[in-house]
Amino acid sequence: MSTDAPDAPVAPDDSFHLFDTTLRDGAQREGINLTVADKLTIARHLDEFGVGFIEGGWPGANPRDTEFFERARAEIDFRHAQLVAFGSTRKAGVRAADDAQVRALVDSGAPVVTLVAKSHDRHVELALRTSLEENLAMVRDTVAYLREQGRRVFVDCEHFFDGYLADAAYAKQVVAAAHEAGADVVVLCDTNGGMLPAQVQAVVRTVLADTGARVGIHAQDDTGCAVANTLAAVDAGATHVQCTANGYGERVGNANLFPVTAALQLKYGKQVVPQGALEEMTRISHAIAEVVNLVPSTHQPYVGTSAFAHKAGLHASAIKVDPDLYQHIEPELVGNTMRMLVSDMAGRASVELKGKELGYDLEGDRELVGRIVARVKEQELKGYTYEAADASFELLLRDEVHGRARRFFRLESWRTIVEQRPGGDQANEATVKLWAKGERIVATGEGNGPVNALDRALRSGLERLHPELAKLSLVDYKVRILEGGHGTDSTTRVLVSMSDGSGEWSTVGVADNIIAASWQALDDAYTYGLLRAGVEPHE
Repeated sequence: MSTDAPDAPVAPDDSFHLFDTTLRDGAQREGINLTVADKLTIARHLDEFGVGFIEGGWPGANPRDTEFFERARAEIDFRHAQLVAFGSTRKAGVRAADDAQVRALVDSGAPVVTLVAKSHDRHVELALRTSLEENLAMVRDTVAYLREQGRRVFVDCEHFFDGYLADAAYAKQVVAAAHEAGADVVVLCDTNGGMLPAQVQAVVRTVLADTGARVGIHAQDDTGCAVANTLAAVDAGATHVQCTANGYGERVGNANLFPVTAALQLKYGKQVVPQGALEEMTRISHAIAEVVNLVPSTHQPYVGTSAFAHKAGLHASAIKVDPDLYQHIEPELVGNTMRMLVSDMAGRASVELKGKELGYDLEGDRELVGRIVARVKEQELKGYTYEAADASFELLLRDEVHGRARRFFRLESWRTIVEQRPGGDQANEATVKLWAKGERIVATGEGNGPVNALDRALRSGLERLHPELAKLSLVDYKVRILEGGHGTDSTTRVLVSMSDGSGEWSTVGVADNIIAASWQALDDAYTYGLLRAGVEPHE
């Protein structure tokens, strides 16, 4: 498949920088609170991915970042990345050598320092409360001092684009001051995230021509254009891009490291990460999401589980002929996979491709495929959803292939009791009556809710006959009240996710009450788990 990349991209080198600031700027996202251990784990993932620079935080500003730099030096053997310390220019009226926070940057031991500098005239006067000329001196002095200490220096020009619109001459003076003092890169920051690609491209091109500095880009995503703005800056000549993993950052976030990296490597032909690293991108994206305790975005470009998922029957028909017709790259290039979603929009091609994905060749049996399509559409009309419940769809498919339901147990009845006790405590108990391997089984369970009690009763009743169930655990449980009902009379859909330690699967149940819907989903979940374990169903 064509990716618009040249045949032989150049190897990663200092001519182009992939700079990650997840540990500092990304950590400012609402809901993220990183421990030192978290930061060390993320740093290892980023180094494995092959970014050139990892900004670890602001040493001296808080104990956690200071500890991170101490431990990173001792505990991480960086293979690809250089560790970067972040700080600000010296205070007004103070020598750089005498400024405590500047000294902390040196003491961090990081080989590279990023300095934040004011480049918007109003910020200089109102926030720093100093003169425009003193601000330029602060930039020059701090850069020069850090260079004398053997540090490589990047300068982040905060609010640069807004400052440029207010006073372009002064904004460019700040860039020139940093460049002339010895900064390797001067980064133009869209701190408020309000710029659009054409604006960014025009400003970057002008700054490069007027200052002679090496220019980078740091884009926030407040207009939804951070990735586009980053690539527009590269088009204009920027050779240093600052991003965060999964786009984490203050307010709505920063330029997302993964789409930027994929675009640079697959579309621009710049090999910005080592050979083979791009194929690990999806795994690393999800691993970092786990560390920060956020659910990975399913619709994230390149690495989301829906990035190469196809639902419409028209798309499926085309993909059956050639996946290139509805995919801009091969999913495997970024470590992802193509998925076929089965829904009421499904046609024959969708079902055939999904069947093939699950190990069933359905192409030669039009009557069977027609039955499956009709049953899916009938079930989805009732409220079932199979695009989020692959395991339930596979059981449906198996039933149609074999002409009958093939299960490990047959339900006689279930019952749940919820007892409200004095003081606000509740007791939840469930009883299930089943038939399995010719035996009638009656089992009870208690739990922290009626569904949990039902789950425990089902498990306790079957584990003697099917010890494989001991490995299964419920990892997620979602309830949705479907449209068209009336309050507590509404139809309920339940999605259950279960794991056996080596994989996860999801099942669905729909009924007029939450317990009945939950039972259906649990029935499918345990049935599928036993099939995964290699157990053959009883007729």
